[in-house]
Amino acid sequence: MVDLHHHLLFGMDDGAKDLAVSLDMARVAVADGITHVVCTPHASGKYTFEPELIAERLAMLREALAAEELPLNLSTGCDFHMNYDNVEDALANPRKYTIRQTEYLLIELPDMAISRNLGESLYDLRQAGMTPILTHPERNPTLQRDPERLREWMQAGLLCQVTCQSVTGEMGRPAEKMAHQLLADRWVHFLATDAHDPIRRLPRMSTARAWVARKHGEEYAERLCLTNSMSVWEGQPLPEQDPPRNLFDDEDDDAPRPWWKKIFRR
Repeated sequence: MVDLHHHLLFGMDDGAKDLAVSLDMARVAVADGITHVVCTPHASGKYTFEPELIAERLAMLREALAAEELPLNLSTGCDFHMNYDNVEDALANPRKYTIRQTEYLLIELPDMAISRNLGESLYDLRQAGMTPILTHPERNPTLQRDPERLREWMQAGLLCQVTCQSVTGEMGRPAEKMAHQLLADRWVHFLATDAHDPIRRLPRMSTARAWVARKHGEEYAERLCLTNSMSVWEGQPLPEQDPPRNLFDDEDDDAPRPWWKKIFRR
């Protein structure tokens, strides 16, 4: 499995506090069947995104993994907070924050007071050559109350990543309920751990994957945990997806061409 959202790098944010914790998290991930991890330190008002330090910590962690013969492939991205300064910097440096310097960008929204101009910012990022992936919308209180906003953004091409622990109910009932609805409607493109430690917010994908396979079929589970995520890892377009439900009005002849036909290859 490929984990696109993981706070594995030590001393960067509220994730792993030191190398020992990073190694503990890596052991949990490998035991769970995770083979690839994108390390995604925060870029926010609280945490500064430092590419040189990230590269240094990544090299140290890779060396430690090799010493323990832990078979875990690592790369970097960012947990990109959608604030004005970040967006302006990303527009000026389109590959600074993206996953493996591809087009794919993990974005995180504030829990409250999401800007009404967010759609314009997402459009600007796409025009600059980035493909935004929204992290854990099911955990966002604003979107839990008003999922229509998510619908509008996804109509315009936004991709969606749900947290594994939301699927299994460990993030609370509201997040679980919304995650299950998003999965049922096929609005989800990726499952990821958003792991921060080896115990409470741990790097475990297998339980959520098994739930999706049981409820929605093995093919969808494989797509969310491996196929789509590996396409992102390799910087390739996603394969064809199941048509999402309740996203467009099929009876509206003037509706825009469905987003999954626009951004996914045949």
